[in-house]
Amino acid sequence: MKDRSYAVISTLCSLIIGILLVVWPDAAVIYLVIAIGALFLLPGLLGLVSYLRTRRRAENVYGSTFPVLALGSTLLGLWLIITPGLFINILMYILGLLLVLGGVYQLVEFISMHRMKEHVPIVLYVISVLVLLTGILILLNPFEAATIPFRILGIAAIVYALIDLFRILKYSRKREKDDVLFIESIDD
Repeated sequence: MKDRSYAVISTLCSLIIGILLVVWPDAAVIYLVIAIGALFLLPGLLGLVSYLRTRRRAENVYGSTFPVLALGSTLLGLWLIITPGLFINILMYILGLLLVLGGVYQLVEFISMHRMKEHVPIVLYVISVLVLLTGILILLNPFEAATIPFRILGIAAIVYALIDLFRILKYSRKREKDDVLFIESIDD
């Protein structure tokens, strides 16, 4: 019985997380960036504190250079924590620009190959145009594009949770009944 109640609680948590990701994917993106910022901030601060403690203990420490990497990690972490939306927009603009450039490059290459009498399947042109259009859509609406993976993850979590609840409710009773029959057959 404990196994089943743990499974039900676990599945309900998945369902709640999935619903939250579908309803508020923009908050999920922001909290993810803040969490990544904390992952940069903590080691950076530890590096800076370690450097300051070492400098304080021995004033004439030769070869002890200022920890530029720790400072950079700390500043990047602070930036991500303080302004996650700005970071997301910048990142999405860069991604959108890369997709536009990549799509245009592929189209130019395929046209060039076609001119050299190479056979280029039409599906490759279609995929390149889709990459180009995706880049343009990201450039036009970068924050919405950043939330799409979280919506997909949320939908997947909801589907998983509903199927798992069905599994628990339908098949766990049968399994318990089979276990009782198995134990009774052993006792005989």
